[in-house]
Amino acid sequence: MHPKENPRGKRADLRRWLERERPARIGEREWTRLRVDLDPISGSYLRRLLRDSGVPLGPLVEGVRQETFDALESSLLTFLEEYERGDASLKTSLRRLVIEAKDHARWAARNPEKRLEKEEMALWMLTWLENPPLFPQWVRLRRQTLKETR
Repeated sequence: MHPKENPRGKRADLRRWLERERPARIGEREWTRLRVDLDPISGSYLRRLLRDSGVPLGPLVEGVRQETFDALESSLLTFLEEYERGDASLKTSLRRLVIEAKDHARWAARNPEKRLEKEEMALWMLTWLENPPLFPQWVRLRRQTLKETR
């Protein structure tokens, strides 16, 4: 078989899995199956591949988006909805993802060109972690304050 007919790598493996399974949405059940079927693969890399696939993702699969402040706010508000109706296990999982994203933002803040943006994003996530139900009001006020200071 010609290499182009059977591409290798995790992206190709995922594409074949999606063609075979044809999920309408990737939720926690599909995530668990993918982690097994594509092992070894890191959660962050699988999440990135799934975001690129165009298949709708459940909140825990999509994770915390940080490419813009709008994406971050939307992610954290979606997480809040899940958090408020979730059991202790779901709440722990959501908090773990926000902590991981906050740590990533702090790591990315080491780049001088992104420092201010990523430090601000880390603050948003810390605020969510400290008091999730307060986050919607806080972020509205924070955005207003940032707009006024610029």
